[in-house]
Order: sequence, then C-alpha cells, then structure tokens
Amino acid sequence: MATSSISAFLKKKNRLTLSILSLLLLLFLFFLFLFTRSVLEPELSLYTNLISPNPDPLLPSPSRSTQIHEKIDNITKPISSESKFQEEGGEEATVVPILSKPDLVNDDDKISQKTSSDPELQDDFNEKTSEPVSSDEETNVPISSKSDIDEENSDNRVNNVIAEKLRNCDFYKGRWVKDEDYPLYKPGSCPYVDEAFDCQNNGRPDSGYLNWRWKPDDCDLPRFNATDFLVRLRGKRLLLVGDSMNRNQFESILCLLREALPDKTKMYELHGYKITKGRGFYIFKFEDYNCTVEFVRSHFLVREGVRVNAQGNSNPTLAIDRIDKSAGRWQRADILVFNTGHWWTHGKTSRGKNYYKEGDYVYPRFDAVKAYRRAITTWAKWINENAKNKKLVFYRGYSSAHFRGGDWDSGGTCNGETEPIVSGAILDSYPQKMTILEEVVKEMEVPLVLLNVTRLTNYRKDAHPSVYGKNVTGIRKVSTRRQDCSHWCLPGVPDAWNELIYTNLFARQT
Repeated sequence: MATSSISAFLKKKNRLTLSILSLLLLLFLFFLFLFTRSVLEPELSLYTNLISPNPDPLLPSPSRSTQIHEKIDNITKPISSESKFQEEGGEEATVVPILSKPDLVNDDDKISQKTSSDPELQDDFNEKTSEPVSSDEETNVPISSKSDIDEENSDNRVNNVIAEKLRNCDFYKGRWVKDEDYPLYKPGSCPYVDEAFDCQNNGRPDSGYLNWRWKPDDCDLPRFNATDFLVRLRGKRLLLVGDSMNRNQFESILCLLREALPDKTKMYELHGYKITKGRGFYIFKFEDYNCTVEFVRSHFLVREGVRVNAQGNSNPTLAIDRIDKSAGRWQRADILVFNTGHWWTHGKTSRGKNYYKEGDYVYPRFDAVKAYRRAITTWAKWINENAKNKKLVFYRGYSSAHFRGGDWDSGGTCNGETEPIVSGAILDSYPQKMTILEEVVKEMEVPLVLLNVTRLTNYRKDAHPSVYGKNVTGIRKVSTRRQDCSHWCLPGVPDAWNELIYTNLFARQT
C-alpha cells in the first residue's frame, strides 16, 4: 500500500516538473522570438517592400532613404527660366548642391564606408571625379536650364542657316558702303601697325576713307567678332606667307584680334621682336586661347638664290621649280594664307634676263608670265603633297595698285584721293596673274579658298598711304616724289580681307 502511494506521488511530481519545464521552454521560445524579430525586422522590411507594391503610407521610410531622396529631388527639380544664368550682366548662375560624401554615409551604407576608409578606393574615386570633393562642404556647379539649352540650340540653328546662305554667296561681287561703325579699331590704337601703314599718325588730314564696309550683292557678311575668331583659332597656328602685302594683312589681323582682349598683355611676339620692314618672321601668341598668328616673308613662294659668274660677280636668281626655303615653317601651321604678285612686276623679274632657273640651268632670257605660271604650279604641288586632310589653305588674290602718271618707281602718284572709285573700266580690270592662278587652282587636289580681293580693291584708290607712309606731321611741304599707292593704310582695306577669312570660317563652321 505504501509502495503504491509513493509511486502515485512520484508520477504527480513528474507531471508538475514537466509542466514547469514546458512553461519555461515556452517562455524561452517566446522571448527568443521577440529578440529575433527585433533583430531581423529591418532586413525583413526590404522583402516586405518588394512583395507589397503599395506600402502602408503610415509607416515612415528609413531615415537614410528619406535623406537621400530629398537631396535627389533637389537635384532633379526643374529650374525656372527666371533662374537661368547669364553670360553677361550681374545675375549669378543658378547653382545646385552636389552631395558631399558624409551626406551619403551612414551605418547601413557599407559601400560608402568602405570607399571612405580605404585609401586606394578613395584615390580611385578622386581620380575618376577629376578633382577631390571636400568632405566638409558642398560643391556647387551651375546647371543650365532647359530654356538655356533651347536658346543655344536656337542660336546654332540660326548660325547654320546663315552659314548655309553664306556658302551660296559670291563674297567678291559687291560694293563698298558707308558705315559709321567702321573702322573696327581706332587709328593709332594698335601698336602693331608699322610706320609705313600708320597714315593717320603720319599726318593724313582726311579720315573718310576709314568709314567704308564691303557689302556683297547676294548676302551680308557677319559682323566681325574677334572673340569668336579667337575661339575658332584655339590651339591652332594661323600663318600668313607672302610679300609685304601679306605683312600689311598680318598687321591688320593682329589689330583686329587685339580688340577682343581685356588684358592686352596676354598677346605678345614670342621673341620680343617689333614689326619692321627688315624682319621676315614673327610669331604672336594669344595666351588665353593657346593659339598663334604668324608671318613668314616669301616674295615669290619659290626659292630665291644667288649665282656667281666666272668674273666673280653675283646675280640674284629665282628657282621656279623649287619651293621657298621657308616651307619648313609652313608645314607646322593649321591655317595658311598665301600671296605673291607685286614682286613679279619689278625690273629684274619682269625682264627675265639671267634670272629664272630650273635645276642648275639659268635661262639667259625667260618670259615672266611663263615663269609665274611655273612658280605657282610648283607651289600648288607642294600644297597637294603637304596639306592633305589637315590644313585650311587660303590664297589671297592680287591687290590693285592705283598709280597715276607712272609706277611705284617712276613718279606714279595717288595723293589727294579721298573717295572710292564709283565707275569706270578699272572696276572690271583683272590681271593675267589672277587668270593663271585660277587655272592652276582648278587642277589642285587639296581644296583651297581663293580670297579673290582684286575687284574689291579696284574701287579703293583713296585708301593707300601715298605720301603718308612716313610721319610728315609739322613738315611744311610734303615731298610727293615717292608715293606708296600699292600698300594700304591701317585701319583700312586689309581689314576687309580678314573679315572675309572670318566669314569663310563662319560659313564652314570651323
């Protein structure tokens, strides 16, 4: 009986123990569940968001996501047209903050933390973004509004329409028209005009010759924009090659481009040379545009030389089958402007006696016109071989002289002329040299722009230095014995030649 009672008591005690253990186990499992849920809930929320397309709007997003999206919204908000930045004027550009790295880094962003803490990754980040971003300040950059982009596209479309019209225009058939906005730079303001062309400073009393603009019949030339010209020259070398007429044009283009520079000291001759008749090579550097405008003297474009005869006397020669020795400099240029012409009318050249040479043979006599054709053909061959696919080549045509009663060396004059020619046979005169040039150019392989300024210059008997190639201020009686009726006063006609170069660049969108 006693044994039975003990057995019953033990069974009851075991059941109680099991119940207590079960209850403890359940409590353990319950607390384990609560703990696990608190730990796993942030990770599970990711899957909840993926499964539920419409999350409960009452549940706040994690703070990190809120910060990031608020900043992204700030970046992607459209900018009103009132806030577009101006190229000119006092209005500042609209700027939008770019997030600095601390804004993007938090406890959950392991990638950002790794990038910030790993020096190698940080260096790579800085390299790819070009410049390091400060960790304690925001970087501000201007962002163009849609209206800015639309305006720029509109300007491009307008420029393309104008360029297309210019490509179908004959620039060289037209007339000179009065324009009070001319000249494009003030007389005496440009230090690169040498004395021979500085007519106003030399005492020329009239100034009406300065107020003329060339106007083609079929179109209007774009207003010369020196800044735009320099932008188109950025990183390039523009080289003028030829005689003193090209030096006349060279000085003109220096003065025109100088007008675009707020700081004139950013333009200078690379070797410190001052422009004079005696020197035949100049390089002018424009620092802000990393470009140069250069001049190389070459009277004929083919090689001048000297022959010593049996008696020991030396005579000049011209090798019409060999390119000028300065051609090595031509090769380094991106844009070339050539000319030759006036020296072919000088005594020894026009006479052709023991002067023209091919190979080692000096012709006892040789026709100057034939010699000119062969020289131009030699030059054209050099262009074909050396200017393919990489250079823009201009040839500036013959510039008219206006001597009365003689030539440059025989008493010819042009002083007292104050107005352009308006009618007469001279306006249609066209030298044989230009016809030969056109024939040679037609056979060239390399495209060439012929600046055919001959008829343009036919009008301008009024614009030569005449007696004002030297300073005559204060001199009671000016000598009229030797007058310059070939070159041009500056400002003056060569400015129009350079306007035509600019027009060609504009038309080509170069």
